[in-house]
Amino acid sequence: MPARDINEEIIEDLYSEALVLADDARAAFDLRFRDDVSHVGDLTRVALSIEGLRTTTRLMHILAWLLNQRAYRAGELSERQLERCGTLPVEREPDPDNLARLEPETRSLIEESERLHARVARLDRDWRRERQGGDMPVASLQDRIAQAFAPA
Repeated sequence: MPARDINEEIIEDLYSEALVLADDARAAFDLRFRDDVSHVGDLTRVALSIEGLRTTTRLMHILAWLLNQRAYRAGELSERQLERCGTLPVEREPDPDNLARLEPETRSLIEESERLHARVARLDRDWRRERQGGDMPVASLQDRIAQAFAPA
């Protein structure tokens, strides 16, 4: 989706989705209120902690990016401020060994947060590319080819 197609409705929809995921992540990774954690091993507790931190950090980065976009569209941030401070950080992949220790529902939540991050990262990348003078035809074609053959 080209950056010029980013509108308030898309930002609000993504924001709502990120809030729901953040709440789900809080519930899934909050070890204080989980009855089923008492019987799991130490390595599983560590995996829950590590992947919980990665997932919640990922979601907070997404929410921060979306809040910056909202502020920009409301005139509270200039384009220059948004370019300087509104970059979505690079994704940190979950550890496969940790994922193997987690329940399928927890892994699914992590994957959902990764998919949301990928969607927002694509919007961020397109917006920044457009601000840098638009797409060069060859670079645009190379990006489309790379996206078509990127692992899902």
